[in-house]
Amino acid sequence: MDIVHPVPWFPAWGIVFSEPIINSDKVISLFNEHRINQRWVLMAYEIAASEVHLWTTWHSLRRREESKSMTSRTVDVEFLRLISGTHQIKSGFKRAGLRIGDQRAWALYLPKNSEAGTFGNMNMDRDSYNKKDDEARMLIEQIGSTILPVRPVPIKEGLERIGLKNLKTELSISDIEDLFLSRMSLSDL
Repeated sequence: MDIVHPVPWFPAWGIVFSEPIINSDKVISLFNEHRINQRWVLMAYEIAASEVHLWTTWHSLRRREESKSMTSRTVDVEFLRLISGTHQIKSGFKRAGLRIGDQRAWALYLPKNSEAGTFGNMNMDRDSYNKKDDEARMLIEQIGSTILPVRPVPIKEGLERIGLKNLKTELSISDIEDLFLSRMSLSDL
């Protein structure tokens, strides 16, 4: 069963590396070297649960950015911290960042408010993905990866990666998404 939400695609591109990551620091450094600004993020594949999960995390990020109350100094790090459901920056990297052995990831662009419309009314800019597609494709090519034709789907392995262990075996996709959203909302408690 597909998850259907009244939100546009988040500017996120699933990517696959030609081989499993041997040195995650090297991949991240290469990504940071080629990205245009810190609004581009490279994140572990299992961590993105859905369009709603990404937009909700983005909304939380934008609130903190606007009020100058971010825990992290940069938006990319703050997003990783929030989406992984922790107050600690180091734990955010450990949970949502790339690891040795990863072969897939997400390249994300974190829109500014003026680019994304009004979140509360769900009047998102339905073109934010398309506006950054060319830039994303160039960045993805420069780091030696290719685009996967996928959108985020909640998976149990992602919950385990963000620290939720010993989950019951029978969880619906909706239950998994709810757990991701709940975990994200606890990031500042």
